[in-house]
Amino acid sequence: MLTSLKGKSVIVTGGSKGIGRGIATVFARQGAKVTIAARNEDDLKAAAKEMGDNVRYELCDVSDWESVRNMVDSTAEAQGGLHVLCANAGAFPQTKMVDMDPAEWDQVMATNLKSSFLCVKAAIPHFDKAGKGRVVLTSSITGPHTGFPGWSHYGASKAGQLGFLKTAAMELSRYGTTINAVMPGNIYTEGLQDLGEDYLKTMANSIPLKRLGDVEDIGNAALFFASDEAGYITGQQIVVDGGQIIPESLEALEEI
Repeated sequence: MLTSLKGKSVIVTGGSKGIGRGIATVFARQGAKVTIAARNEDDLKAAAKEMGDNVRYELCDVSDWESVRNMVDSTAEAQGGLHVLCANAGAFPQTKMVDMDPAEWDQVMATNLKSSFLCVKAAIPHFDKAGKGRVVLTSSITGPHTGFPGWSHYGASKAGQLGFLKTAAMELSRYGTTINAVMPGNIYTEGLQDLGEDYLKTMANSIPLKRLGDVEDIGNAALFFASDEAGYITGQQIVVDGGQIIPESLEALEEI
C-alpha cells in the first residue's frame, strides 16, 4: 500500500472529466490535498463537490502562461506548497489532415504539449522550495506506439511529451524532482458513452484483457509514480492498455 501521499499537495490539470477526474479521485482517496484545473467552472464545481472536502478547483487555460502560473501559485498558497503535478489536460479532435485547418493543429499542440512545459515551468519554484517533487504526464499509446486516422496532431503531441520527458528529467533532478509518463490505451470515459455498445464491444475485443480500461487504472499508475516508493524512477513511461499494443494482428487474439 502506498502511504506517502497523505496530506501532500497535488494538482491535476484537466481534472474535471475523464482520466483527469479518475487521477484526482485516486489521489483524494489517499488523503492528498487535490486541486483540479480546467476551463469550465460548472464541470469543475460538480467534480470537486463529488470528490469531497480534499478537492478544490482552479479555472485555468493550460495553453496560456499567465493562467498556468497563477493557477499553480494559487494552489501552492492554498495547499501549503506543491508536491505533485499531474499534467493531464488534453484535447483530441478527430480531423484528417486533408480537412484540418492549421489552427486546429496549433491548438492541439498548445493544449497537449506546450501545456506540459508551462505547468512544469510554473511548478519548479515550488519544487525547489520543498526540496523535492513529482511530475506525472498523461501521454498515450497513440503517437508513440499506434496511429489512427484523424489524430495526426494528437499523436504528434503525445509523442512530443515523451521527448520533453527525457530532458526534463535531467533538468528537474537538481530540484529533487522526478518526472514520468503514463500512456493510456482505450479508457472508458464520457467521450465514449455515445458510441454505442457494438462499437465498445469491438474496441474491447481488440484488447487481450477483453475490456476497456477504467479511469482509475490510470490514476493508480500516476499514484505510484508520485509516491516515495517510486523515488528512484525518472524519465520513464508505463503503458496501461490491457495489452492492446502487443498483438501483431487481430488474428493473433483468436489464438488465445
